[in-house]
Amino acid sequence: MTILYKIGILFYAVLIRISSLFNQKARLFIAGRKDWKEKLQREIDKNSNYIWFHCASLGEFEQGRPVIEEIKTRYPEYKILLTFFSPSGYEIRKNYDKADLVMYLPMDTKRNARFFISHVKPEKVFFVKYEFWYFFITELKRREIPLYLISAIFREQQFFFKQNPVANWYRKVLSNFTHFFVQDKQSKKLLEKAEITNCTVSGDTRFDRVAAIAAGARKIPVVEKFKENAQTIIAGSTWRPDEELLTAFINQTPAVKMIIAPHEVTPNNINKLEQLLKKPSIRFSQSEKMDPRTHQVLIIDSIGLLSSLYQYGDMAYIGGGFGVGIHNILEAATFGLPVIFGPEYKKFKEAVELKSAGGAFSIQNFSELDSNLKNLLHHEQTLKKVSSICENYVQKNTGSTFIIIKKVFNN
Repeated sequence: MTILYKIGILFYAVLIRISSLFNQKARLFIAGRKDWKEKLQREIDKNSNYIWFHCASLGEFEQGRPVIEEIKTRYPEYKILLTFFSPSGYEIRKNYDKADLVMYLPMDTKRNARFFISHVKPEKVFFVKYEFWYFFITELKRREIPLYLISAIFREQQFFFKQNPVANWYRKVLSNFTHFFVQDKQSKKLLEKAEITNCTVSGDTRFDRVAAIAAGARKIPVVEKFKENAQTIIAGSTWRPDEELLTAFINQTPAVKMIIAPHEVTPNNINKLEQLLKKPSIRFSQSEKMDPRTHQVLIIDSIGLLSSLYQYGDMAYIGGGFGVGIHNILEAATFGLPVIFGPEYKKFKEAVELKSAGGAFSIQNFSELDSNLKNLLHHEQTLKKVSSICENYVQKNTGSTFIIIKKVFNN
C-alpha cells in the first residue's frame, strides 16, 4: 500500500506541474516549494527549540491561530514554524508576525520528511483539523516527537472508516498521533470504534478566534459614516449566485443599507457586481473621496476587512451556500448577527447547530431570502431574540484553546 501512496504523490506532483502552465494557484504551489531545502537550512535557528504548526490553508490557520498565540504568550522560549499546503493560506499569511518561520510544506515523500524534520527538530507538532501526510507522520513517530491533531472532526463516510485493504492501511496512520483534540462526541466515538482512544473532546478553536476578533475589532471610520443610523446587512464572502439574490433584494428595498464583501475582489468581478445594482453604490477604495452617506451599498474591494465589518451589521448573509459550501459564519455570529446562507451548509457543524437553535436561516431562492430578511428588519423583538441566540452560541463554545494547552503542556 505504501507503494500505491508513493505513486499517488508522484502523480499529484506531475498533475500540479501540468496545471501550473495555465493556473496561477498551481504556479504558486510550484514556485513556493522551489529551493525549500536551502530556505530551511538558511532560516532555521539551530540553537532554538521549535513548535511546528501545519495548516492546509487559510481556514485551518484560523483554527490553529489561537493555539499559536497562546503558546507565544505562555511559552516565549519556543519559536514557531508554520507551514501551509495551499497557496491560498501561505500567500496571505506568509508575513504572520507570531511565526518565526513560514513555509510551504514540502511534498510528502520519505526523503523530504526526513530532511525537513531532521533540520527543524521540533519538540512538538500540531496538525490542524484534517492533515494526514503519511511520511511526515510516520517520521515524527519514528523520532518519538509528539504529534497532535487539533480542531479535528471525523465523519462516518470518511475514508478512514471504510472496510477495505487501502482504508485499513491508511487508518493505521491515525495510530501515530500522540493525541486527538476533536470538535464533538461523534468524532470521538468514530475514533474509539477504530480502536483509537487517545482523544479529548475540546471543541473548535475557531470560537476562541472569533471571540478574540470581536474583542479587538478595529474601527473603520468610513464604514461608520456609511452606516449612520440605518439598518445594515453585511454580506460576506459572496459569490455570483449570492450576489444576484442580494442585489435583487436591495434594489427593491429602501431605507436599508448593505455592505457586500465579495469572495473575489478582482476588478472584473467588482464591475459585474456594480452592474447588478440599481441603487447608489460606492467602492471602499473610493469611499474617502466621496460622501459614503449618500450611497445605499458599500462594496468592499480589498481583503482583510470582513471580520471587523460585522460589528457594523444588524444581520449577515454568508456566501458560498449555492456552491461547494458556506464560508465562516462564526465571525458574524460572535457580534450577535443573525446569519442567512444558501442550501449547502450541512457539512458545517456550527451552521447546523445554529440553525437548529434558531440563530441561522438557510434559503433556497429569492422568495426565502426576502421573507427572512424582512422578518428580521421589521420585527425588532425577533431580531433581538435571534441576535442573543447567536451571541450566546459563540460564548458557550469558547475555551477549546485552554483545554489543548493544559493537556499538551501538563498544566
